[in-house]
Amino acid sequence: MNIGFIGLGVMGRPMAQHLIEGGHTVLLNRVKDVSQHLVEKGGQAVATAREVAEASDIIILMLPDTPDVEAILFGSDGVAEGLSSGKTIVDMSSISPVATKELASKINQLGCGYLDAPVSGGEGGAIAGTLSIMVGGEQSDFDKVLSVFELMGKNITLVGGVGDGQTAKVANQIIVGLTIGAVAEGLLFASRAGADPAKVREALMGGFASSKILEVHGERMIKRTFDPGFRISLHQKDLNNALSAGRSLNLPLPATAQCQELFNTCAAQGDGELDHSGLVKALETMAAHKTAGEA
Repeated sequence: MNIGFIGLGVMGRPMAQHLIEGGHTVLLNRVKDVSQHLVEKGGQAVATAREVAEASDIIILMLPDTPDVEAILFGSDGVAEGLSSGKTIVDMSSISPVATKELASKINQLGCGYLDAPVSGGEGGAIAGTLSIMVGGEQSDFDKVLSVFELMGKNITLVGGVGDGQTAKVANQIIVGLTIGAVAEGLLFASRAGADPAKVREALMGGFASSKILEVHGERMIKRTFDPGFRISLHQKDLNNALSAGRSLNLPLPATAQCQELFNTCAAQGDGELDHSGLVKALETMAAHKTAGEA
């Protein structure tokens, strides 16, 4: 199968590599020095998104935000200019559920399928090929792309119609963000009260408070290792989508709003490019105390 892949960032590079190693012809747009190894492994560098679409049966997007997806699809030399009937767009970016439905409608009018398929699992999951993939779209399009998804992920779910994959991802990011905040508050409390936060975390890992976030991000908070797997700035974008959708649904999301303010505090302090576990630094600033190390 000919597969186009547009968006070779931290997540996109290992995802595209799995497709190349799976034996597919993978056409790559926006190849830079950091992604040149994909060409060496057999990927084909292509100059424009339009050329990717012309040569591909399935076109995968892995881009930062809604405007980026819209520009790649419908901008000059964009994907839409290279489409012909029967091709399938798979947007694996994390963007607005509302905008997704509008973009899908335009693509459908060109005789092509559209799946929104955002992922969870971070850079580690992308490298291991164990991402959770939340899909919205038609069953027939899902069936066509399933074997491709299986090269990149393990927990692959057709949630519902177009936009429902993005809705699931927004829900995921709400839960992840709030859990990071809970872990940060718990460990900061333990430290300020005089306990060893590393030992507290170890004790909690055996109880009902145990979670992947306590395991991974709790350790990051204690060891002060905030090199990004998933940046605060990207989580801010996802929570913006959540709060915007909440307003359109007349749905209060008070804890999500509070979590976003903590991320905003980190960004204001110049920490927007840290891993989202760095949210703890906003709480530490307010407390004038570090979870690990001296205040």
